Amino acid sequence: MSNADVALAPTNQRRSQKERAATTRAALIDAAIRVIHRDGYAGATMVVIAEEAGVTRGAILHHFGSRATMMASVIEDVFHREMSQYDALLRDGVRGQNVHDWPHILWSVLSMAPGVAVLEILLAARSDPELNDLVTDTQARIESEALGNMQGGMGGDADTAKGLMRLMVWSARGLSIANMILPDPHATNNAITLLSRLLKHAAPSGKVDELSSTLNDLSQ
Repeated sequence: MSNADVALAPTNQRRSQKERAATTRAALIDAAIRVIHRDGYAGATMVVIAEEAGVTRGAILHHFGSRATMMASVIEDVFHREMSQYDALLRDGVRGQNVHDWPHILWSVLSMAPGVAVLEILLAARSDPELNDLVTDTQARIESEALGNMQGGMGGDADTAKGLMRLMVWSARGLSIANMILPDPHATNNAITLLSRLLKHAAPSGKVDELSSTLNDLSQ
């Protein structure tokens, strides 16, 4: 082995360790999503998640420190996955350019297992102070980033854009609960379509600015 090879060996080794750590972390996130979706938040203990991922409970503590930190990490990881899904859905340039496209787009993403898992974590945070503190910070950053993306694509003042985003996102999240308790795909799809049609009626151009104008006219 040359001197150059000796010099490079520690760097290569560190890179390999980092890659292995990232793989284990991703496996734990995926396992947490599957377990929460299958068993609910209460059933997603560190022992069960570790077994699902094929690692020891100590691996969770090593990578996240606590169950609450891992759950907050699930929320952030899922958000970035969802943003990638939205990007993929928008690549054809046909959907996503109008406000009324988004109820169906959001439902197609948020109703999947990762979205349902996030909702379970958010609801559980109400009775877990440590998780609540972590989730509040994470969710605030996520909402701020999503709002910036929305205004960049469809304009609108901050208040209307934020209100609209919350209406659409939390309508989809709420319907995912209804879908679990009272499964009725036809009724759920009708609800999503109704919201889309109402938005199209209020803003035919598909822009948030027009929606703001419509709301101002209604308030006079």
